[in-house]
Parts: sequence; structure tokens; C-alpha cells
Amino acid sequence: MRKLIVVALVTVALAALAASALAARKSISIGDNYYVRPSGVPVVTVSRNSTVVWNFRGASAHNVTVKTGPVKFHSPSKSSGSFSRKFSTRGTYVIYCTIHGFADQRMKLVVK
Repeated sequence: MRKLIVVALVTVALAALAASALAARKSISIGDNYYVRPSGVPVVTVSRNSTVVWNFRGASAHNVTVKTGPVKFHSPSKSSGSFSRKFSTRGTYVIYCTIHGFADQRMKLVVK
């Protein structure tokens, strides 16, 4: 009976580690005049210490800039490739593209 309990606890612990490892990285698509999707202001939620990767696609160059949030940063402008950042500070980040403007290309990133 004890052996069964130990096996069950080990299985639960490994499942929890695998789930946290999967949640530690989030990919976001950037296309011509949008983050994540072509319409609306998306809200993406990640856990603290997660790495967020923005993947640049489309004909136009874009960037990732924090308008408001606990930590400010700015990516290089690109039309392809990616930009990544690890988030260790909890809070809500309002992010936009300075090329296309706040009204056309923005998102919220919530770090819990």
C-alpha cells in the first residue's frame, strides 16, 4: 500500500513539473497591424518567470513596446524573426507597436 502511495505522489509531482514547464513559454504572433489576432485587443496571461516570444510575420516592420506596466522595454523593429523576454515582475503590461500606433496595434499581457 505504501509503495502505491509513493508511486502516486511521484506521478503527481512529475505531472505538476511538466505542466509548469509547458506554461513557462508563450508564443505570440505579430502580423500586419495586429498582435495575436486581426481584430480586438487581446489579453494574454502568463505565469511569473515565463518567457514570452513575439514572432514577427508580414510585409511591414513591427516592434514590441511597453506603454504602461511595471517594467518598460522596447524591441527592435522587424518584419521577420522573433523577440523574447522573460517576465519576473507581476502586473499588467499594455504593449503596442510604435510604428502602427496604439489605436491600431496593441495588446495586454498579464503576468500572475
